[in-house]
Amino acid sequence: MPRLPHGRWRWVLAGIVAVVIAVIAAAAFAVLRSERDISNADVEFVETTPPTPTQTIPEEPPPRHPADDGFTWPVYGYDKARTHVLPLNRELRPPFRQAWAERGRVLLEFTPVLCGRSLFLLKNNGALYRISRLTGKVLWKRKLGYLAAASPACGGASVYALLLQRGKGIKRGRVVALTQKSGRTRWSLKLRSRAESSPLLDRGRLIFGSEDGTVYNLNAHNGNVRWRYRASGAVKGAVALADGKLFFGDYKGKLHAIRRRDGRKVWVAGTKGAGFGLSSGQFYSTPAIAYGRVYIGNTDGNVYSFASSNGKLAWRTGTGDYVYASPAVGEVAGGPPTVWLGSYDGTFYALNAKTGEKRWTRKLGSKISGSASVIGDLVFFSDLGKKSTWALGANTGKTLWKTRRGAFNPVISDGRRIYFNGYSSIFGLDPAGVRFRRR
Repeated sequence: MPRLPHGRWRWVLAGIVAVVIAVIAAAAFAVLRSERDISNADVEFVETTPPTPTQTIPEEPPPRHPADDGFTWPVYGYDKARTHVLPLNRELRPPFRQAWAERGRVLLEFTPVLCGRSLFLLKNNGALYRISRLTGKVLWKRKLGYLAAASPACGGASVYALLLQRGKGIKRGRVVALTQKSGRTRWSLKLRSRAESSPLLDRGRLIFGSEDGTVYNLNAHNGNVRWRYRASGAVKGAVALADGKLFFGDYKGKLHAIRRRDGRKVWVAGTKGAGFGLSSGQFYSTPAIAYGRVYIGNTDGNVYSFASSNGKLAWRTGTGDYVYASPAVGEVAGGPPTVWLGSYDGTFYALNAKTGEKRWTRKLGSKISGSASVIGDLVFFSDLGKKSTWALGANTGKTLWKTRRGAFNPVISDGRRIYFNGYSSIFGLDPAGVRFRRR
């Protein structure tokens, strides 16, 4: 067989490479066509009446102290189902007046929680602060570790904090229980890996995930382990609860439902939205549970809805980039059940909770990483790239407020005041016409 001149070999190789690229491109195009948005109309969707406020919010401040109203926002996402929705019987509207500010230099990635007269804020340097709801005064602070990326949880007379790293150079975390009044340590448990899963407090139990894939159920009184569950990958998001089941995703792209009572598996669902449909994306997002569904974002760029009873895929809707954000799910007066969340493509989405269809979208940011909060009929979100925060009409997407502060998870509220995370400072904001002060 005659040998080809050296120069011709280069042309032959180039031709082979071109053919291979064409085949790969054709295969990728075929896969992408098969990986479009999915909607399965036969998956159960539980219709509910429009939500009503679950906690009574007084029109006027209580006679003794304006924070003695019995209101709590005890865990990340407001409720145990992590819906991030606070229904209100009044409108909270800008302009917002700054009532107080606690300024700092340390990143605030996650929102505080609220119990009684106090906010409890865990900063990214592992310092836990108790802050007065009324004045913004720091009542105490405790340096618990080296790195943290979670909201605490509060209930009874205690507050609970989870650490990514318990010390400098130590790639393992810990969980700490402290007294709300003084910040005294009640108990502390060292973990075998890092952990950034905002803890769930339920019936005297503390539940959270960790980077080695372990989900813990602890006795909240003494820190004793009741049971452990081992997932297929790191559990970074928080665990949500509904109907006696715990729901969470992992970094192998698996969504898990386990029994609250003993941690036994109920079902596990997978995804195939990454790597041209040949692999699973990662779940950093915390799930929200509503309408008999589980709603969660994925790094494959999709938002998913699964049946909470059996894990059947109800719908999948694509965005332009990673979906780290945890969804807010619910409905406000005049609108249908909705999923609100942002994507790393800088677009904020309002999706129909039943079908996954887009109700409206707003291209406002550049990297929306944190979760939205729906307060009354406003939806708040922050953008990491632009270091800005918006409040949109939850039904319309219309911009009603914007500030050049914020980066991750923006706000919580007690129905009268907005507690807003800037990049490193926290603010108490009073909406127009609403009083939160001593008489």
